[in-house]
Amino acid sequence: MPEAVYDYVVIGAGSAGCVLANRLSEDGRASVLLLEAGPAPRSPLLRVPAAGSLLYKSRYDWTLETEPQPHLNGRRLYVGRGRGLGGSTLINSMICMRGAPRDYDHWASSGNPGWSFAEVLPYFRKLEDNQRGASEFHGAGGPLRVEDLRWVSPLSRAFLESAAAAGHRRNEDFNGAEQEGVGLHQVAQRGGRRQSAADAYLRPAKARPNLAVRTGARVTRLHIGASGVDAAYVKDGRPHAVRARREVLLCAGALHSPQILLLSGIGPSGHLRQMGIPVVKDLPGVGQNLHDNVAMGVACSCAQPLGFGRALAPWALPRHLLHYLLSRRGPLASNVLEAGGFARSEPGLAAPDLQFAFLPVWAMDHGLTRIKGDGFVLLTLLLRPESRGSVTLRSADPLDPPRIQPNYLASRGDRAALLRGIRLVREVVSAEPLAALRGDECYPGAGVQDDDGLLAWTRAFAEHGDHPVGTARMGRDAMAVVDERLRVHGVPGLRVVDASVMPTIIGGNTNIPTVMIAERAADLIKAENP
Repeated sequence: MPEAVYDYVVIGAGSAGCVLANRLSEDGRASVLLLEAGPAPRSPLLRVPAAGSLLYKSRYDWTLETEPQPHLNGRRLYVGRGRGLGGSTLINSMICMRGAPRDYDHWASSGNPGWSFAEVLPYFRKLEDNQRGASEFHGAGGPLRVEDLRWVSPLSRAFLESAAAAGHRRNEDFNGAEQEGVGLHQVAQRGGRRQSAADAYLRPAKARPNLAVRTGARVTRLHIGASGVDAAYVKDGRPHAVRARREVLLCAGALHSPQILLLSGIGPSGHLRQMGIPVVKDLPGVGQNLHDNVAMGVACSCAQPLGFGRALAPWALPRHLLHYLLSRRGPLASNVLEAGGFARSEPGLAAPDLQFAFLPVWAMDHGLTRIKGDGFVLLTLLLRPESRGSVTLRSADPLDPPRIQPNYLASRGDRAALLRGIRLVREVVSAEPLAALRGDECYPGAGVQDDDGLLAWTRAFAEHGDHPVGTARMGRDAMAVVDERLRVHGVPGLRVVDASVMPTIIGGNTNIPTVMIAERAADLIKAENP
């Protein structure tokens, strides 16, 4: 029997869960419980923008990994997913990116009315408090502060000049009228400090008497009954259960939301029987359609000490830390991924299919591997990969991590586009002023020029983009998991609200689109439950 009953039970306090906890409790009439498996954020590093990668594989990270990737030399790739109030916004690069309007128009034209760009733009404007003020594309006064960077590496500025010399136009606003071009990112910061989803949405709402928040609460399964949906969870080693009078809202992310559905008997019947789990609802699309960006590029040494690594050297760090504490400026106010852009791998494409990400530091494997000395890395990411994978259960034990098989670079088209992207990257780093600043190309190296050699390096060193989506996608076909109102097909009282509902990945970073999805979902829910 459930220990308590709430109107809404929200599972996961990431980008989407924090939004729903705020919006559904704001009128004071509905009772809301927010369950989060991770801890309350306490580390001072969580406030320092440049410290994000230092929190990888910490208590604020699920520290997942993929299955061996058949097209990446059988490598298992580290997957960083935030754990705690704020979810992945505790450890991400804070980049505020929406993707291209055509991405949302494609969602709508694929059988999901209400999700065209014209229909979601008001929610993008609603969520943000942009430093540049309100405009046709931007909002002011919203919960999430969006700011320009307070410190930019000289190498990042050199990248922008070299990209312009290589034929890429400058773009001052990737979320404006045009996405293509190169520029500096806007970031989710307030006064030079990281602003997580919990900072923006949960903290202003936590004092409400109709909102309860429980951390360290690992949801193990959902029980679907005639009188509602119960959520079973473990906290401090003890089992608990709560009931949602109206709805359970699953916001655990594209990797854990399908896992919870499968553990609850909702998913492909064959896989559930194989795991010994009774079938509650046969939904073959649960856990399928997993896709993510793939990244590869070049790393070069730097002839001058302009890199970010020098700013964080032990002898310089105390000075920069003092500067940051006094002014919230300096290198520690940087998100490291300061500059980037969008380009087409072929001139005839309708829209950019590649994203640039410039790192003014020698780093590999999401910053877990630092290379001594001065250098930089310029990556190119596939914006809309064709390759598809899955999230499945490793066992019926809810504490086992899910089996993550993205199947990166399975598509020949993905491999060809990424190789074209690497050549574009080389054109940029060979243009001035980077050409004068760079030393040797350390990888793949000047001797690797043909497609076979570049592909071999890609298989050995390509990384993913940290943007998994699609594992509970919207739609009306046989493989869809939720409808356009994010209700799970055939399971009353249950919705999925996170990046897993995206039918296809948007062309860019996925955090802000996930916040938008939750803002719109809150309105849908309130309209159905007045």
